[in-house]
Amino acid sequence: MADVRKPHTIVFANEKGGTGKSTTAVHVAIALQARGARVAAFDLDHRQRTMARYFENRVATAKRTARELPTPEFAAHDGESLDFFNDTLARLDQDLDFLVIDTPGRDDRFGRLAAARADTLVTPMNDSFVDFDLIGQVDPDTYRVTRPSFYAELIWDARKARAKADGVAIDWVVLRNRLQHIEARNMRRVSEALDQLAKRVGFRIIPGLGERVIYRELFPKGLTMIDSRDFGEMGLAHVAARQELREMMAALALPEPALPLFA
Repeated sequence: MADVRKPHTIVFANEKGGTGKSTTAVHVAIALQARGARVAAFDLDHRQRTMARYFENRVATAKRTARELPTPEFAAHDGESLDFFNDTLARLDQDLDFLVIDTPGRDDRFGRLAAARADTLVTPMNDSFVDFDLIGQVDPDTYRVTRPSFYAELIWDARKARAKADGVAIDWVVLRNRLQHIEARNMRRVSEALDQLAKRVGFRIIPGLGERVIYRELFPKGLTMIDSRDFGEMGLAHVAARQELREMMAALALPEPALPLFA
């Protein structure tokens, strides 16, 4: 009997809201789908359902406009049932290259379970010490890291448990959103603190998505920067956002076929 290849699981996790986690998850899933990978998505945030709603809007747009928009199979969790969680994962795991999981922006049982099974764990954060506090604490005078925060310790434990269970090393990626209005000295301090903590607990730091307004405007139609041909002439902000997406996908370094990201 032939071995069944498990998909590479990408989990987006951050216990703070407002970091662009769901928007990033959607763009990664569709970017992979657009390049020919077999992708499924599972939204664990049963309250907000942002990722699921995004895909629902996308399906509706494709139907309304008679256009073909690459869309992964997707499901949303009920937030309560472990059987539903396991059954959905078992169903979505079939014949896939990638499984993208979006978790709630709060401490959540199923979010923890998803993080423990990740191959790539992505934690988006904004350039502020408010967001940094999720993963590390700093001295208020020197801004040097004093210790990892509870969430970083939780991920550390999950990585050790996963390595012991099946020998897989979870690739923890902190995705740093570039907000242009942040004062430059604060950006430098956050950057230095991230570098210190990365060496201490072992995560990678990559550039994320800026131009937040553009991404929010695409939500009602379920479009992404990959679908730029479908929303008319692109301005400079659209071009910049599209390039940011390219850079982010390259930096994620996912184990996928050597195909163009998107035309």
